[in-house]
Amino acid sequence: MISNQILQNTIDGLKNIAHVELSVLDVDGKEVASTMAEVTDVSGSAREFVSSPADSQEIQGQQYFKIYDEQQLEYILIAKGSGDNTYMLGKMIAFQLQSLLIAYKERFDKDNFIKNLLLDNLLLVDIYSRAKKLHIQSETARVTMIMEADNGRDNGALEFTRMHIGSAGDDFVTEVDEDNVIIVKDVSSYESMAEIAKFASGLSAQLEKDGLKNVRIAIGTIVKELKEVSRSYKEAKMALDVGKIFFEERKVISYSELGIGRLIYQLPIPLCKMFIKEIFDGKNPDDFDEETLVTIDKFFENNLNVSETSRQLFIHRNTLVYRLDKLQKSTGLDLRVFEDAITFKIALMVVKYMKYMERFEY
Repeated sequence: MISNQILQNTIDGLKNIAHVELSVLDVDGKEVASTMAEVTDVSGSAREFVSSPADSQEIQGQQYFKIYDEQQLEYILIAKGSGDNTYMLGKMIAFQLQSLLIAYKERFDKDNFIKNLLLDNLLLVDIYSRAKKLHIQSETARVTMIMEADNGRDNGALEFTRMHIGSAGDDFVTEVDEDNVIIVKDVSSYESMAEIAKFASGLSAQLEKDGLKNVRIAIGTIVKELKEVSRSYKEAKMALDVGKIFFEERKVISYSELGIGRLIYQLPIPLCKMFIKEIFDGKNPDDFDEETLVTIDKFFENNLNVSETSRQLFIHRNTLVYRLDKLQKSTGLDLRVFEDAITFKIALMVVKYMKYMERFEY
């Protein structure tokens, strides 16, 4: 249903064009929007007009018009004044409002369809029959994105996103909960996932200019059929969660970039605890001193290259070797050996995952 605020904004604009005072009432004669400064009680005459067979009528120097939505009477429009000129203007304004109702109803129907599609609430036969009725292409390249912001719930994230995406084409912007905005985007004109990520990065920057804070966008994989959109949505949800754990600095993350983080995210916590106990023998990697943690991070960053790591840390090569030897004694893992380095890297990621999941245990 169209909101009263949208009706008010619409008749404000129409009044400025037509220079006629307007009022919109519901079928019970209650005012829902008006440009008239002086409020007069017209509820009685409006109810009488509702009961009459006429679609338009002049009552007490004002023009009354009925506004329908698929043969169902929704509103009464009152245009202040009498005569042919006011009648013609009122007739045109009533037509505009009726067209607005139809447009918003279609948008609501599409939005409702997309929500049910994302949540797997539709049978396969219903997907294609309803898509045809709503003029939605069933076979085109699409991707699902999820946008999340720290303050999105109270700052119009949905409307800002709709404004930037636009209503043209076959793109849809909706939400299935209060925390995230979902974008189902037609990507048939994009040549690669890199281009889609670039679009998402630009959208993130625009939304932050609008006042949203710490905007993150997760992207599922590209699907070619409408029935697969829900899969892309599930992938985007996983990308959002995994991105928070292992890619904190990234504003845009794609499902295809999650790598081993995607596997770790699906491990049960008891198995993770068992693995960490085996690797670190009861020790907590968080107990490593800051110097050791910086050394480990930089060593991995430089692909286990001792010379380059020591250069970037501004230390002698022998100092770095000493630190790596010390770490080997405490953990039994030599980071200069590829297999040990992989084990250590995975163990650090598992610890990070466990710490993230601890937030939801209480």
